[in-house]
Amino acid sequence: MKKTAILLMILTIVSKFVGFGREITLSYFYGASAISDAYLISLTIPQTIFAFIGAAIATCFVPMYSGIKKNQGPRQANRFTSNLTNITLVLCTGFFIFGMIFTAPVVRMFASGFEGDTLALAVRFSRVTLFGIYFSGLTYVFTAYLQVNNNFGIPALTGFPFNFAIIISIVLSSSVDTIFLSYGVVLAMILQLLLLVPFVKDVGYKHKFNLNIKDENIKKILYLAMPVILGSSVNQINKLVDRTLASRLAVGGISALNYASRLNGFVFGIFVVSISTAMYPMISKMAAENNMDGLKKSLGEAISGTNLLVVPAAVGSMLFAQPIVELLFGRGSFDGQALKMTSTALFFYSIGMIGYGLREVLTRAFYSLQDTKTPKINAAISVVVNIVLNFVLSAFLGIGGLALATSISALFCTGLLFISLRKKVGYLGLKNIGESFAKICIASGVMGVVARVVYAILNDFSASVALVAAIGVGAVVYFVLVFLLRIDAVDSITSGVKRRLRAR
Repeated sequence: MKKTAILLMILTIVSKFVGFGREITLSYFYGASAISDAYLISLTIPQTIFAFIGAAIATCFVPMYSGIKKNQGPRQANRFTSNLTNITLVLCTGFFIFGMIFTAPVVRMFASGFEGDTLALAVRFSRVTLFGIYFSGLTYVFTAYLQVNNNFGIPALTGFPFNFAIIISIVLSSSVDTIFLSYGVVLAMILQLLLLVPFVKDVGYKHKFNLNIKDENIKKILYLAMPVILGSSVNQINKLVDRTLASRLAVGGISALNYASRLNGFVFGIFVVSISTAMYPMISKMAAENNMDGLKKSLGEAISGTNLLVVPAAVGSMLFAQPIVELLFGRGSFDGQALKMTSTALFFYSIGMIGYGLREVLTRAFYSLQDTKTPKINAAISVVVNIVLNFVLSAFLGIGGLALATSISALFCTGLLFISLRKKVGYLGLKNIGESFAKICIASGVMGVVARVVYAILNDFSASVALVAAIGVGAVVYFVLVFLLRIDAVDSITSGVKRRLRAR
């Protein structure tokens, strides 16, 4: 389990670097423009359309398959997988036909601000990318099939061919024809599926062309999937509102929001995914053994560890939003307007970074207790808050208002999860967590002041060198301070290192 978790963490981090390279490539060739907006909407539509079913498959297939294999044998489990695959293809066909007939209305639903050439381009792109839902649908099924058969590494690799194909298509489109942007999306989805197929066969899957929607196992998975589909639909509606409002605010608004969100998610993913992935199996085992004291202790350490890494990252992102965006994206077609919109969005996204991080950790705690209902209810409430704030704040802050709405809703959701978990398991040690959080905030504040001074001194020499130096010096100052302030999370890490060294 530990080796698998470590492997997945490494692959996730590397995949995020490659995925971020995709965004940098798009910003270089198209900046924040009508073309990049149209392209991102055409990429979003097939992903959103199938996200409902894909999330349901990913969540419900594994326990269903395991139960069928145990009670009825591998042959029946294989037959169930084939039936589900064929039904998925039928659903994809229905979505595809609907999308091809009503492409323009669908695009307007996702980006109501598109008009004229931008709308025509988005429609042109979308009529190509819609072909990708077939490959996306099969990828969801086969990924779940491999995971239930203890192959986690190959599904984790699918992001690599996807991102490389996108990057190549962006480069080709700039010199040949912009339609290559949408061709690249379909090719990326095909490559994802092709990577999985040989390993699915190796596990023992043999496809049968059976189609039986009245099968009891299909009825059962549909029943189990409904809450997941409803939960996923809430998130997709939120994304739809974000994109359509961004399309109304400014040309390139969708692209600027996308770049800032990806950058914020990149930082969040590296720090938080590692902690939550390592924590989840451990607290799940404690929950199964009814070891609530151990679970709460481990959860408290995970919360403090998340704060320890995310708070300084959030402070740094807010203080250096514009220099960071300029360093990463500021070349090619990424002009001053794109820089301003993206850095503004990044600043406001960074405010909620701690909310995103703790939400992930607390949600895993509920899952370990076999409670999926509470996180879904809280998420639905926070999405409603997000949508309302989107309309209010965007009227005053533009693109930044959409990002701020997301941040506020994330913090709100985290607060609800804390309250719900406190009611469920009792005392959480919030006093100790709060003390550690206060110390982390003090250290982060001092770090920010020192980093800004270093940046100001070196900025006249070179903005890039000044930013790197400021981040480096700030990091050293921060970790010295958290060590001197004797923060619990640091003490736990230090003690763990000492124990391992003594064991060797």
